[in-house]
Amino acid sequence: MANPSLSTPTLPRPGQRRAWWRLPASTSALALALVQAARGHRGLILAVCPDSQSAHALENDLRIFAGNIFAGDIFAGDLPVLHFPDWETLPYDLFSPHPDIISQRIATLSRLPACRHGILVVPVATLMQRLPPVAFVAGQTFDWQVGDRLDLSQERRRLDGAGYRLVQQVGDPGDFAIRGALLDVFPMGADTPYRIELFDDSIESIRCFDPESQRSEGTRTVISMLPAREFPTDEAALLAARERLREQFAIDPRRCSIYLDLKAGVAPGGIEYYLPLFFDTPTVSLFDYLDADALAVIAEPTLAAAETVWQQIGERYQQRRHDIDRPVLAPDALYLSPNHLREQLNRLSRIEPCSEGHPRYNEADPLGFAPAPRLPLAAKGEPAGALKAFLASYPGRVLLAADSPGRREALSELLDADGIRPDPIADWQQFGPGLAGSAAETAGLPRWAITVAPLEDGFALIEPPLCLLTERQLYPERASHGRRTRRVGREPEAIIRDLTEIAEGAPIVHEAHGVGRYRGLVVLDAGGQPGEYLEIEYARGDKLYVPVAQLHLVNRYTGADPEHAPLHSLGGEAWSKAKRKAAEKVRDVAAELLEIQAKRQARKGLALPVDRAVYESFAAGFPFEETPDQLAAIEGVIADLGRETPMDRLVCGDVGFGKTEVAVRAAFVAAMAGKQVAVLVPTTLLAQQHYRNFRDRFADWPIRIESLSRLRSPSEIKDSLGQLADGRLDVIVGTHRLLQSDVAFRDLGLVIVDEEQRFGVRQKERLKALRAEVHLLTLTATPIPRTLNMTMAGLRELSLIATPPAHRLAVKTFLSTWDDALIREACLRELGRGGQIYFLHNDVASIKQMARELGQLVPEARIGIGHGQMPERELEQVMLDFQRQRFNLLLCSTIIESGIDIPNANTILINRADRFGLAQLHQLRGRVGRSHHRAYAYLLVPETR
Repeated sequence: MANPSLSTPTLPRPGQRRAWWRLPASTSALALALVQAARGHRGLILAVCPDSQSAHALENDLRIFAGNIFAGDIFAGDLPVLHFPDWETLPYDLFSPHPDIISQRIATLSRLPACRHGILVVPVATLMQRLPPVAFVAGQTFDWQVGDRLDLSQERRRLDGAGYRLVQQVGDPGDFAIRGALLDVFPMGADTPYRIELFDDSIESIRCFDPESQRSEGTRTVISMLPAREFPTDEAALLAARERLREQFAIDPRRCSIYLDLKAGVAPGGIEYYLPLFFDTPTVSLFDYLDADALAVIAEPTLAAAETVWQQIGERYQQRRHDIDRPVLAPDALYLSPNHLREQLNRLSRIEPCSEGHPRYNEADPLGFAPAPRLPLAAKGEPAGALKAFLASYPGRVLLAADSPGRREALSELLDADGIRPDPIADWQQFGPGLAGSAAETAGLPRWAITVAPLEDGFALIEPPLCLLTERQLYPERASHGRRTRRVGREPEAIIRDLTEIAEGAPIVHEAHGVGRYRGLVVLDAGGQPGEYLEIEYARGDKLYVPVAQLHLVNRYTGADPEHAPLHSLGGEAWSKAKRKAAEKVRDVAAELLEIQAKRQARKGLALPVDRAVYESFAAGFPFEETPDQLAAIEGVIADLGRETPMDRLVCGDVGFGKTEVAVRAAFVAAMAGKQVAVLVPTTLLAQQHYRNFRDRFADWPIRIESLSRLRSPSEIKDSLGQLADGRLDVIVGTHRLLQSDVAFRDLGLVIVDEEQRFGVRQKERLKALRAEVHLLTLTATPIPRTLNMTMAGLRELSLIATPPAHRLAVKTFLSTWDDALIREACLRELGRGGQIYFLHNDVASIKQMARELGQLVPEARIGIGHGQMPERELEQVMLDFQRQRFNLLLCSTIIESGIDIPNANTILINRADRFGLAQLHQLRGRVGRSHHRAYAYLLVPETR
């Protein structure tokens, strides 16, 4: 049959099944086909995906083509796009979903009755879940509007019964707080919390506010309060749930944890898997929320995925069914079986995307799609040669889709060098009106265009000829998305104020004799006068007795590994030599500091002016609300840049707390003042990460940025060095390559150093020299002792960022012995939500054997190996592949301790955690928890520990 116009793809009649073919393996192509189909369908389209990750990707692409990608309201535009997300937990899990997920699910259930037109995206595992009765959400919803009378005591009980949590400060959906005549509440399904101000028991105003800054951002006249759970939580419902629990299971009410929690009015983790106990009427499925004219779009592989989900549910049920303290409901009480799922789907009109070889292939409707060509940009010669040849020969229109504004600018510059100048456009809607292909519709539309659209993949249309190229076609290796004064004297922790603070056998230090081991208090008769003495044992068993009156001569031993502290010999020269060497080192450091300080004071004229209006405009482009600590650090840096003498500031903050934005603001001030900026990082991967971040932030400003690392070709490095030398380049991001002798700046004004502790001795010597010549900003999560000591002594300025970003959840940490079931459960939980896993095994000799064991334990995982003994380029490729999600479990050594930011990795398992120090474990745990997803850290220790 002839190709139909894509704007009106053939749709099945009520109760009919049709198939679509000529649809490449592209989420973006399917999304466009669904958008065009939805515009011609009078009902709702149900798009079923095989897993949670593909559902999120499809929702993203749908919003781009539907025109509401940036809209806060799903009903923005003429085509609503809804998503009913997965819980992101395992069946019968002990954890509850994140409040954001519950909020989105309840909001979707509340909107479905009114949504007669649009697209609903759902993973197949979620489609199998049983849900509350259709009338539940509407029956539990109530409104507050200005002028209503409100009794705070009564409303508190009402919110408790609806599942809301009373907190000190509102931060997540489902939170509420009461302070005097103010009621702060974050309704489920809302984008922001609201502050309700009462006057004489009446609502005087309703204002939305930012939970971090507490600033008001607008007013409302009415807000809707959806229930905070998918089940009732009032006293009557909890009582009924307890009674049904006792009816269904032979439990001991004194031992059953679920029963005791419900009796205490607590909703324990995983309570969602007891949903039927809370209702007098049977639970339903998502199909009961849909109208009869709904159209389902589901491929056969997705139905096969339902079989896998059902098998996993059965396995989890068998593991948990014999737990008498936490009994579990049978699978058919919580889920639809695959057969029941097919029965429900067969009642709807249905479209099956198919490929060649499908049973319905011969009768399928062709959609006119073709795969997009791969046109990789080359690193040498003519970078865009393949793309240039394609544009010259392609008869239709071409749209280039970049992932972000910074990527768009970088791509535009690269293409411009090859004479390719696509028209910049705002979005797909500005490019795609001419899909039908008539001359009237395509008149005046650009033939080549470029936009910002983070699409999964590209495609080509056969008729009309139109090609969408994303970064996957152009970059095959693309990653998926007053000075304080220091008090002279010993450190407080080194002074022994109470002898009970020292355990017998602990090492201590005598100022005159060195390190010995404390053996307790003894009473000696000295000169006929008995007295108490400390007994200190030295090398070869020699003993020293110190009167208690001379306790000030004894200090704590603060070295590493106290159990094996080396003991000095009484009367020996070792202690005297150690003290002399330490004194010489102190003098050397003092001389060095005096020299640097003298040079800094002598170097004048480095003050950088700040145009506040321009700066505020740039700061407004930051997509997040700054934390108070972050703002204080930024203002401290800007103040230092405005002084005549060079800045030397340390910004210390935990991973993911916003240090990079502090550096970006400093670089902006320096670049706008006409100075060049060098951003120095320890690894090539971090250089790439910072380069992308800086390009994105500076995309709309006339600031040129390049990177310098081993991943750049010699010609690119030579070109960048030339631009640095003549001043055409404003910001350069690079590794220690920036410190080599052939790198010359025209007017360097600011050096930003990330993770200084990871540079070698030679690099640090070069940094010492820079400290006296230019403004220096150091970023770190774990400062080296010397840097921290200089900072605390007032020789370097310090900014601490201790406040986590909004919606950042604390990492849930577990201590356990090796347990196959626990490890498999942790991995499947993360893989089930489309995430990635770190498995740290710090023994290179046995790491391949561990890979084989993990492969047998979790065959669903794609495992990669990375450790410090691998060739550097091979290790970099492994880390890049992990970032690009080519595998989802990284078995590694401690090389990840200070690594790149991978928000998609939110589970870490650390084998033999007993071999690590507390600070190191904290740093390793910081590899996860960098997104809004709940992160998990498992510390595995041997049985004997």
